Amino acid sequence: MARGIPEIRPQTLNWFWWAIRWVAEFIAIVLQHWRVDVQGLQHVPRTGGAILAFNHHSYFDFVMVAWDVVRKHHRPVRFLAKREIWESKAGPIVRFAKAVPVDRTNPDSRHGAYDAAIESLAAGDLLAVAPEQTISPSFRLLPFRTGAARMAREAGVPIIPVVGWGTQRFAAKGHGLSFKWRLPVTVRYGAAISVGPDDDPRVVTERLQHVMEAMLDDVQRSYPDPSMPGDDWWQPAVLGGSAPAHEDVLAAHQQRFEERAKPPAGSDETSDDAA
Repeated sequence: MARGIPEIRPQTLNWFWWAIRWVAEFIAIVLQHWRVDVQGLQHVPRTGGAILAFNHHSYFDFVMVAWDVVRKHHRPVRFLAKREIWESKAGPIVRFAKAVPVDRTNPDSRHGAYDAAIESLAAGDLLAVAPEQTISPSFRLLPFRTGAARMAREAGVPIIPVVGWGTQRFAAKGHGLSFKWRLPVTVRYGAAISVGPDDDPRVVTERLQHVMEAMLDDVQRSYPDPSMPGDDWWQPAVLGGSAPAHEDVLAAHQQRFEERAKPPAGSDETSDDAA
């Protein structure tokens, strides 16, 4: 058992996952008639462990990462979820989903979450990880942490890059919920990235980010519903939208990370790259 983490057992497609699927479909398809375009699902293995590395751009993106995997592959997905979610109104959901809690301010919790993730992958689970760790206000990728690469190397599983786009218009950080009729939503699964036992996690992470940056640029530029004046907050500045400048977001993100990485006063603990 990982330190401070509930015992990890292989995920099963139980009633909870089917309930989540139907709730998501009711919200997205029945109520709002979303136009969901999913491609590349064949890259997600039907059996065995793998990491689904996804871009974090909304409060609903994790649903779309798992949606077709549950519907068509009949496989559940385990998520790494920051401790704040466990303590929020969404806490019961992540508990039922058997997510792995991560307290980014606590080194023991980070190590425990890492150990739990390895156990989950070794048990044959699909593990969803957001390498950025938080939502990017610029809607461009934040610097990736090496956790996904390190876990893939230790567990001997591939990394599947996943890029989504569109759900930020429904549930975005700082904007709340906004129901959108016939909202286009894009999900792309990329080819598996193999990670060998001798591979450098930093090199793998750079490759993963490069691949996902290219995938994200493609889905953003081919998105079928362009932004309009007065409704372009969800579009990156580089594409003419009014989202915050990426350089400013990067600077603020780096400052937060450095503050969080500082060891407590009087502690000898040094920070490693969080999972």
